[in-house]
Amino acid sequence: MSEITRRGFVKGVALAPLAMSPFRSMAQQAAPGDRFDFVFAGAGHNSLICAAYLAKGGYKVLVLEGRPTIGGGTKTAEVCMPGFKEDLCSSVHSGISNNPLIRNNELNLRDYGYGDYIDPDPVMHIPFLDGASITVWRDLDRTCETIGRFSKKDAETFRRMVAEYKAYTAASRGGEPGGAAPKIPKAGVWQRRFAMSGYELVSELFESDYMRRASLACGHFGSVPGADPGTGGQAYSLVVQLLYGRVIPKGGSGTLSVALGRFIEDHNGVVLTSKPVTQLIVENNKCVGVSCADGSTHRAEKGVVSTIHLKRLVDMAPRELWGEDFLEGMEMFQPEHAMISLHYATTEAPKYPLAYGGTISTCESAIPPSLDYYLMMNYREARGEVNLDDPPGLQVVCPSVADPTRAPAGFHTMKIESNLPYGLKEGPKHWDNIKDQVAESLLNHLRRFAPNLTPDKFLGKFIESPLDIERMNPSMWRGSAHAGASGPAQAGNMRPVPGWANYRMPIAGLYQTGACTAPGGSVSGMPGRNAASVILKDFGTSLEDVVAKKSGKTS
Repeated sequence: MSEITRRGFVKGVALAPLAMSPFRSMAQQAAPGDRFDFVFAGAGHNSLICAAYLAKGGYKVLVLEGRPTIGGGTKTAEVCMPGFKEDLCSSVHSGISNNPLIRNNELNLRDYGYGDYIDPDPVMHIPFLDGASITVWRDLDRTCETIGRFSKKDAETFRRMVAEYKAYTAASRGGEPGGAAPKIPKAGVWQRRFAMSGYELVSELFESDYMRRASLACGHFGSVPGADPGTGGQAYSLVVQLLYGRVIPKGGSGTLSVALGRFIEDHNGVVLTSKPVTQLIVENNKCVGVSCADGSTHRAEKGVVSTIHLKRLVDMAPRELWGEDFLEGMEMFQPEHAMISLHYATTEAPKYPLAYGGTISTCESAIPPSLDYYLMMNYREARGEVNLDDPPGLQVVCPSVADPTRAPAGFHTMKIESNLPYGLKEGPKHWDNIKDQVAESLLNHLRRFAPNLTPDKFLGKFIESPLDIERMNPSMWRGSAHAGASGPAQAGNMRPVPGWANYRMPIAGLYQTGACTAPGGSVSGMPGRNAASVILKDFGTSLEDVVAKKSGKTS
């Protein structure tokens, strides 16, 4: 295998999205006299969404991105080999496909190259070493058939859970549009379920080790261990997959970011890359702009919008301006468990043998650890231990199975994600010494389930340790891709984050969006849309007015 260097990574990430269509403003600078209503610090998908709504509303926006390309966690690049489009972080876009941004076509992003979704079916395959497996299809009967091969009782339980969850979500969302909100059935029961740990709830619901492990393995995709209190919802991870699928955008996750960048430029906005923001400019206790690492300053007449992780943002202005509540909240803020991400260019997708004959290749699969592994995760995290003899769970994403545009004809892209401690007992920099060994061990573990993945099937690789993930996106603090959601004390309204649900920071003129704000990480686009709604209201208009406004392209 040939591993790309870090310099090669930067070059590859810089070139691959540009090959789709260059951003005009990427090659220019904002002139000192240029006027901007809003300056954005960071160009993840949420800040781009917020900027796009403001630009459509007629405001002049400037988006500053520290990396060579925009996108944050929604970025696709050819980091393994030319022609192999790898999602460097996110792949699944189910959340944003149900956002009014997309559902109601509020920004018409399809005109800019985003919105062609693929809904893989089967959704997920979960194999076990003894030959048993679970395949989640969008069809309930077909899914229950795979469960029933080892437990008729669990198949019946799963069928009941699907019906109950549908009734619960319908009531939680207010029922049919225009109708009265129905009463949530078994509201107290649901409250208790969600307050439990996922480990407790799967042990209560299912008789088989298979369903318990599969549910927690898929529930853990958000990097919060299922043994933590308040993770009971992880018991419903397979139910959610069946009901809503796990859609992916054709061409890669980064097509979202590219489309948003094009939209902003078409609406008189400016997008600049390789411009890391290092300081907030505060005058008379109001944020009026930002300074960048290259010495440039950019002023905002109305407000600054940040997607910089709050743990880093707090150091960009005098501490006394934040207030004690904010500072104490930042002391308490904890990351979820860090990710390690392995990317490969291959000649074959994983082929999982089936006990009843043949093999199956799926867009996504999960390799569960032992059930007790979840009870040990926080202990290992605290000790900074990587125990390769007891491997963690794996999430295996092979988008090219469903989307052939991701790789040359007959070839595939494959990503393996898992969770291992960022803070090694030898120090985080020790990851530079061990990441290749760890990656090879995890790949060998996958080969026990997909024996076709022999070394000759691999053409190139790119390994991101937890430390690399933070280096490549400083907003993924301590390698946490979802900006921290560890345990019930960090969830929802309990997050120790001022502005979590109103997007206003303690310093006047400063707004926050992205994964540090409601409803949190993943590709939902809701923090960006919600922040835009708040900002527009603060300046005398509304999101609804902007959406109804005729497009103001500058072309």
